[in-house]
Amino acid sequence: MVQTILFTLVTVACLASQAAHAQTASAARAVQYDAELAKSLGGNDNGMRPYVLVILKTGPTKMAPGPERDKMFKGHFANMERLAAEKKLAFAGPLDGVDGRRGIFIMATPDIDVARSDVATDPVIINGEMVAEYHKLSESAALMAVPGIHGKIVKK
Repeated sequence: MVQTILFTLVTVACLASQAAHAQTASAARAVQYDAELAKSLGGNDNGMRPYVLVILKTGPTKMAPGPERDKMFKGHFANMERLAAEKKLAFAGPLDGVDGRRGIFIMATPDIDVARSDVATDPVIINGEMVAEYHKLSESAALMAVPGIHGKIVKK
């Protein structure tokens, strides 16, 4: 099942990348390659970079509803904001909970041990509410721009 989900995530990401590349190519090179931008995002000549995909799954210790659980999740979101601000987290989002899979992180490192260390700072991991599964991933370096753009479209 994990392989099916991982395959689906990677397939969707690849198809999105290919579609974006095709649209860019068909624009008759109206947009020029920006070496400085590529470098700032960590992209290689193909605009790609290595990441670690983290799948957050239900852990062994479900915290009961109440103030402590609310505090834990407030810390979870604060931790994600901190990791994004430090350019360690490129993307995060919830999943539908099927088979206990509750969310994903795309960590801006090629090193699973570094990702594991960063994810270990999250209160949902610390409290056992969730556990993390780690996979190497290669994807567009443009993902590194998502946190900055997202902050501009959130109505606070």
